[in-house]
Parts: sequence; structure tokens; C-alpha cells
Amino acid sequence: MSEFLEYETEEELLEEQDSGVWLSVGDLMSGLLMFFALLFIAVSAQLVEYDNIIKKIPLAIIQKTKEIPGIGDSIKVDPNGDLSLDDKILFDEGKAILKPQGKRFLKDFIPLYADTIFSDERFDNQVSRIIIEGHTSLKGSQKDNMELSFQRALAVTEYIDTINFSNQDKFRKKLLAAGRGNIDANKAFDDPKDRKVMFRFQFKREDLGQVFKNKVKDKNNN
Repeated sequence: MSEFLEYETEEELLEEQDSGVWLSVGDLMSGLLMFFALLFIAVSAQLVEYDNIIKKIPLAIIQKTKEIPGIGDSIKVDPNGDLSLDDKILFDEGKAILKPQGKRFLKDFIPLYADTIFSDERFDNQVSRIIIEGHTSLKGSQKDNMELSFQRALAVTEYIDTINFSNQDKFRKKLLAAGRGNIDANKAFDDPKDRKVMFRFQFKREDLGQVFKNKVKDKNNN
């Protein structure tokens, strides 16, 4: 009888131990699930903030340029945040030499443009490149248009080097001249609106893996 009771007690102890192990594993899994859920929320919030910063930059530039009469009216912003300058302000048709009017415009516009980017550390950190991009209409050959568009972008870039403004060196390091020719032009007819110079941002794309690692590191440090 005593042997039976002893055997039963050992069985109960084993069951209790197994139960304790499974409870510990369950608690661990619940804790990990909660940790990763909070981490996902934190990473998502950071990505939303990143997206908001990107949307704010062109709006901040437009707001800044409105401070000088005549400049804001010469700039157009597309849904992607790219800034377009009508080529008539900068160049004569078919030419890649800046007009005096174009130089005056750039002399007023560029310091404001640079000041907006470097006035906020978040803007500066997210903008990896500022691409000055020349565009032409359908008129002329593709080869000539490609060359003309690049020469115009280069002319703007070279003139910027002659302007004195705050953060000039940092701004110049981000600049890249490019020509698109008539690649993006209206293919149905020769549209004067296609003749333009664009200022495009190239943004740093968040590495989700790196964001995840940084968040884990922050959690561990806390």
C-alpha cells in the first residue's frame, strides 16, 4: 500500500514539474510576443515619421520662397515633391547659357533652397542627393535634346558654385547634374511645358533591418 502511495506521489511530482516547465515556456513566449509587438509599433512609428519628413521638405521650400516676390510664382511642385523651373526664366530656346534673368533668379532662389534643407537636421539627414535635371520638349532629335538638357543642368550647377550662401560646401556635395532630354516629354506634340529644369531630391531609404537592430539595441540599453 505504501509503495502504491509513494509511486502516486512521484507521478504527481513529475506532473507538477512538467506543468511548471510548460508555464515557464508559455510565459517566455508571451513575453517575446509582447516585445516584438511593441518593437513593430515603434518601427512603424519611425517609418511614418520618415515619410512625414519627406513630405514636409518641398512644402517648407515653397513656403520659404514666397518670402521673395516673384520667385514662388516661377516654381511648380509635382505630387512627388520635385521642383520645376520654367526654362524660359533661365535660358533662351535651344541655348544652354544662363540669361541674366536666370542668374538673378538662381541668386535669390538657391540660398533659400539651401537654407530650408539645412535649417532642420532631419531634412539634412534624409536628403542624400539634390539632382539638377534638365528636360526638353519633343522638338529636335533625341541626341541633341539629351545633350542640351545636360548642358543646361551643368550650367545651373556651375553657376551655383559662384553664389555665396550659408552651407554652400555642404550643399555642393549633395549636387548632381543630369540630363533627361525628351524622355519624359509629351509624345503627342511639342509642349513648351516640357522644357524645364528640375530640382529633385534623392532620399535615404530606411533600412528596415538597421531600424530593427537600433530599436533592439535601445531596448537592451534601457
